[in-house]
Amino acid sequence: MDAPSTSDESLVGPLHTVLDHLTSSPYPVLNTETTKKRASVAYILRVNPSYAHWPSDDSPRPSTLADFFATPWVQHGDPEVLFIKRASRKGDRWTSHIALPGGRRDPEDTDDQAAAVRETSEEVGLDLESHALKCGNLPQRLVTTHWGKKPLMVLCPYVFLLIDHNVPPLRLQPTEVASTHWVPLRRLLQPSQRTVVFEDVSSRLANQETGVKKWMLSLILGKMMFAAINLAPTESVYSVETPVAAPTSTSLQDNRYARPTSYTRLRAVTTRLARADIFQQFPDPPAEGPLQLWGLTLGVVADFLDLMPPHNALTLWTYPTFTPLDVRLSIWLLTYRFKHRKRAELQAGTYLPSDPTTTSDASGREDDSHRRSFGAATESMVIVDRFGPGDVTTERHDETGFHGLGTGIRRNKTDKAAVTTLLEGYYDIVRRAVAVALVGRASLVVVLMMLVWRRWRAKR
Repeated sequence: MDAPSTSDESLVGPLHTVLDHLTSSPYPVLNTETTKKRASVAYILRVNPSYAHWPSDDSPRPSTLADFFATPWVQHGDPEVLFIKRASRKGDRWTSHIALPGGRRDPEDTDDQAAAVRETSEEVGLDLESHALKCGNLPQRLVTTHWGKKPLMVLCPYVFLLIDHNVPPLRLQPTEVASTHWVPLRRLLQPSQRTVVFEDVSSRLANQETGVKKWMLSLILGKMMFAAINLAPTESVYSVETPVAAPTSTSLQDNRYARPTSYTRLRAVTTRLARADIFQQFPDPPAEGPLQLWGLTLGVVADFLDLMPPHNALTLWTYPTFTPLDVRLSIWLLTYRFKHRKRAELQAGTYLPSDPTTTSDASGREDDSHRRSFGAATESMVIVDRFGPGDVTTERHDETGFHGLGTGIRRNKTDKAAVTTLLEGYYDIVRRAVAVALVGRASLVVVLMMLVWRRWRAKR
């Protein structure tokens, strides 16, 4: 039987279950000796009320999750997530990308969650202490680069739920944030919103991995393809003070004003001729580019979407690969058995905290050590108070290089986010596949040169 459509069913009930579980069973803190840098992001949720069930201004302010979700207007609302589009800044690794509010932890921050609260207030002017409930966290992850070799920082995502409908307008910090976007949770779950993005990774590999120049590596490997989600916001706020990058320096996600193509230029000329506006006295407004969620932020969001019905994120996610056909074929061949083995690792129990089939332990508590994720696949759940003091949380270099989706940590080799399970060891095979493809190219060139040489010798 097919999974029910997320557009036909309310997500308020499942959201309450997930937030209640995250609040009572937070993920452990990841401490690592490889890097002392830490950053926190805020996964901020709100319930957008429907027209027929609008909240009154004198509604009492709920103090708990149960009180909030018992409110009539909340039960008929639609959950949404807040995203930001980072300002375009030279030298910023994530310039103009879609992200979550947050930033690096400062020495004056009491903990990682305090850093998320402070950064949210500074970037978008939202006071989470006054207007939101703290709802636990998502798996912390060690962010790396250089194909997972060099650790950058520990990223700590925290979940917040806005409980006030009349929140003051967002105040965007122009040098940090170009725009903010509220996106329905159901849109993030829809298969029709899934796509891919193309990233030029030559600048990050050149002189670091191989010692070759950027243009040469770009010519050899082309671009990398990553899984992405097209965002369809219900509410957006733009900062008029944020500088817009010049068209020649527009990057992949700097698409508030999209770069014109040959087709758009031809259409513009045709339009000017039709209007008798040859000298372009009345230019059209710049085209609005798509908002695409991908990379590290998609990894954080995927951890949360994994908990929501219809639990089909695995079937919607694709492995990173390259655009050249020979490199892509080499990667596909060498990772074919690897992908099937990784999927098999996820075929375990199919329980959720809300499942009626969830069993109970001797103390009467529900044993939800496994939760359903990605359809039939599952992911081990962190239940902090279920493990004894002898259990050790170990770190791994999550393969988030080039904005990959590696996330999470491991507890007793079982506690990993599902995407982490899929990507663990993947980039090692990609390295070999790229080498095989390059050897194949070199061999083909040698064979062609020998054929040409023999024909030339035969004509003499």
